[in-house]
Amino acid sequence: MVKVRKLRERRGWAWGLVVSIVKPALLMATKHEWIDGDKIPADGGCVIAMNHVSHIDPLTLGWLLYEHGRLVQYLTKDALFDVPIVKYIVRDARMIPVSRLTTDAAKAFEAACVSVRAGGCVGVYPEGTITKDPKGWPMRAKTGAARIALETGCPVVPIGQWGAQEILPAYTLRPHVFPRRTARYKVGDPVDLSDLMGKPLTNDVLHQATDRIMDAITGLVAELRHETPPTERFDPRRVGISEIGNPDKDPTHHKKGRESA
Repeated sequence: MVKVRKLRERRGWAWGLVVSIVKPALLMATKHEWIDGDKIPADGGCVIAMNHVSHIDPLTLGWLLYEHGRLVQYLTKDALFDVPIVKYIVRDARMIPVSRLTTDAAKAFEAACVSVRAGGCVGVYPEGTITKDPKGWPMRAKTGAARIALETGCPVVPIGQWGAQEILPAYTLRPHVFPRRTARYKVGDPVDLSDLMGKPLTNDVLHQATDRIMDAITGLVAELRHETPPTERFDPRRVGISEIGNPDKDPTHHKKGRESA
C-alpha cells in the first residue's frame, strides 16, 4: 500500500482547481506505481530531478509529489505564461518561467534559488525537454539542477519514471486511455554532492554534479525497465538535431537519417 503524507503547504486556488479536475481524470484513465515515495523530503527546500518522456508526466509526477505532501514548482517554458487561462494557473501555482536556449534562463535559476531557500520543492527536468534518445533513455543534460543545488546547498532527489509515454506518446495530442496504462516512478536517495559544495561553480564542477544526477536518474529508469542503459548518453547536438521540439519535424533530423541509412 502506498503511504501518503498530508499536505501542509498552502496550495492556492490553482492547485485546488488542478487537483479537483486532474486527479480524478488520472485515476480514471491511468494506473500508477510509486516506489520509495517516502524518500521525498517531507519539508524543506529541495530539487526534484527526473527524466522527461511525455507531455503528461508533469501531471503524473506532480500527483506523486502532491500525495507525498509537496507542491512542486516546475521550471516551465515561458510560452505557457502567455497562453489564455493557462497563464493564470501557472502563475498562481508559482511555476518558474524558463526562456529555453536564451541568456534569460539565468532569471529562472535565480527564481529557483529563492524558492528553494524559502523551503520550496523545485522540479527540474535536467534534459530541458522530452528525451530525443531513440529508445527513450535519459539523454545529455543541462546543468540547471546541479547549479541550484550547489548554490543553495539543498538536496537533489532523483526520480526515474517510465510508462507515461505509453499514456500520451511524445509530441501527440491523443492519449491512450483504454486499456489503462501504468506510469511507474521510483524515487532515489539524494545525490551525494557534498565534495562539490562550496567550490566555485566552474564548468567542470557543474558537469561533475550533473553527471552524478543523471547517473542516478538513469539507474532508476533502468530498474523500472529491467534493462541495461546505453554506456553513453544521447546528445542531440552530436547527431545534428534540435535540442527542443519534435525531432520528427526537424528537417536536419530527416537529412541525418538519410545520410546514416
